[in-house]
Amino acid sequence: MRAIGGIWRWRNNPLRRTTDLVEAWVALSALLVILLVAPVVGSLVGAMTQEVLQRSVHDQRLSRHQVTATVVRTADGSPLEVDPETATGRESRTRVVADWTAPDGTRQHGTVLAGLKNPRDGDRFAIWTDTHGALVARPLDPATATTHAVLAGFGAALLTAAAVEGARRLIVWRMVRRRYARWDQAWDRAGPDWGRTGTGS
Repeated sequence: MRAIGGIWRWRNNPLRRTTDLVEAWVALSALLVILLVAPVVGSLVGAMTQEVLQRSVHDQRLSRHQVTATVVRTADGSPLEVDPETATGRESRTRVVADWTAPDGTRQHGTVLAGLKNPRDGDRFAIWTDTHGALVARPLDPATATTHAVLAGFGAALLTAAAVEGARRLIVWRMVRRRYARWDQAWDRAGPDWGRTGTGS
């Protein structure tokens, strides 16, 4: 709004300099780019990110399998740990030694995190593995992927707006520097003898 007001204020002002009008037009152009281009950039980045992440969700669902593991014993010296893979990041898990059968039929044995507060021998719980039974993280959830895509789009829009505002400030800074340089040159031409006697001042 200040940009529009600046253009209107300088429209017929006899004290208007060319740089004043240019500065107002630069501000208006930056405002229009921020309002029109930044949302488009954000939407495009968000859509592309959504496509990539949803493809990743699909691929992970094909390559990762949920299998049932059986507790053999609690791992020695393993206190409760927080599982970062959960939605809240606060679900406690316990390290246990367990057996499980991979999707390809091979038997597996190892130490895993179990979502059991007090695991006992023979308790069963779900884990995620690849086709050969190696432990993997659970597949990315479609809703989580969409949230990441929205955040990416929002971040891209903000970065675009910040870049435009930075360019506007740089242009105005250079214009002001040039204006001050011209003033210095004018003062050098007009005032080197000021204050001296006999100069007609």
